[in-house]
Amino acid sequence: MPGALERADGSWAWVVLLASLVTHALTLAFPTCIGVFFTDLQHDFQASNSETSWFPSILMAMLHAGGPLCGILVGRFGCRVTMMLGGLLASLGMVAGSFSRSLSQLYLTAGMITGLGMCFSFQSSITMLGFYFIRRRVLANALASMGVSLGVTLWPPFANYLLEDLGWRGTFLVFGGIFLHCCVCGAVLRPVATNTSPETEEDPSPPSKTPAHGCLATCGLVVRHHLAFDILWHNMGYCVYTLGVTWMSLGFLLPHIFLVPYARWHGVEEDRAALLVSIFGFCNIFLRPVAGLVVGRQRFASCRKYLFSLAVLLNGLTNLVCTVSADFWVLVGYCLVYSVSMCGIGILIFQVLMDIVPMDRFPNALGLFTILTGITSLISPPLAGFLLDTSNNFSYVFFMSSFFLISSALFMGGSFYSLQKKQQQGREAKAEGTISEATPVKGPTLEDKDGHKKHLCPEVMYVTSV
Repeated sequence: MPGALERADGSWAWVVLLASLVTHALTLAFPTCIGVFFTDLQHDFQASNSETSWFPSILMAMLHAGGPLCGILVGRFGCRVTMMLGGLLASLGMVAGSFSRSLSQLYLTAGMITGLGMCFSFQSSITMLGFYFIRRRVLANALASMGVSLGVTLWPPFANYLLEDLGWRGTFLVFGGIFLHCCVCGAVLRPVATNTSPETEEDPSPPSKTPAHGCLATCGLVVRHHLAFDILWHNMGYCVYTLGVTWMSLGFLLPHIFLVPYARWHGVEEDRAALLVSIFGFCNIFLRPVAGLVVGRQRFASCRKYLFSLAVLLNGLTNLVCTVSADFWVLVGYCLVYSVSMCGIGILIFQVLMDIVPMDRFPNALGLFTILTGITSLISPPLAGFLLDTSNNFSYVFFMSSFFLISSALFMGGSFYSLQKKQQQGREAKAEGTISEATPVKGPTLEDKDGHKKHLCPEVMYVTSV
């Protein structure tokens, strides 16, 4: 029955997983093909490199920054409606973008509207996946993130094929039809029966003294609730993780953008340079399911946040290879090692968030989490481009990437360890207090002439205040 509630970890969960995988491939992986249209857009609009580069930056920023609005829509209308709305917006933005007559119109349509629609579809699929899978949640997240690898592998050659025959405007029209598949994926997201309490219990009632203060207080509480500021202030694990990943995002995207120009700058052929990015996606197709099976075991449940920090650290250290050599086979080895760390980040980034935050608040927590990473994603490429223009040396870009990744990994790992020790000490102190209250204290003993021990009554002292 369409209106029936599905059971978590049931058979329909795998259909939802397939829909989430397709959604990942359609949304998160799509910005990797924007570089195919860069030269054509620059020529048609007579724009500079910096002006044209704002189009993919806006698209990526909206893909992440629309999280709070997505959380509100999910709480009001559910994941199914929000995901289908996202598919419609993404399609509408690409179709309208194909008729753009200026870059500003392209920013608004294919940048903001399409990015917002992809955000709605992507985050709704992640949220619904967390409700459908409980025992196999890590494996489900790993398999769903495999869609990003498939998209990274398939989007660029497919876009290049369409561009040769249809031009960028015709290709954008075709993309508009492809994004409608997000609506099909959203249609399979049936409601699932959960044990979580409804969110309405957490909404505080507005004060009833004065209407003005009551309205302002209500608005403030609503903003705090839907932007997850209350979680940010009271959940130190979420605070550490959000700050760490936000700082990490300043360096994580740079190799994806600058690796091919770096290789071509040092004399690597164009086809071989483009192959380097495909290695990322191809290797992750096979790595992520295996890693999901391993990390999904119960023995790793308490250390997933440390594994994520280790993957970020390895990612940052690997980028230092590009500062040493630009030989093609050295870069191939770099891509293989980078794929391992990228796999760990991809399968754990949302799973760790699910471990830290209750699932009934996950849409709101994900919203604030993604809006902060969206801001850094918007800042990072222009900042690296400015560094490259002033230094004319690609090595500084990879040094910059390594700095943000390594420092964020050390911050998250150290902070998680400190919080864990503090919680452990608190539990031990509480346990000792409980034992001391529950265990009776015996008085001193004396032996009589026969050798039998006798307990003496302890003295009771009363202290009065002076």
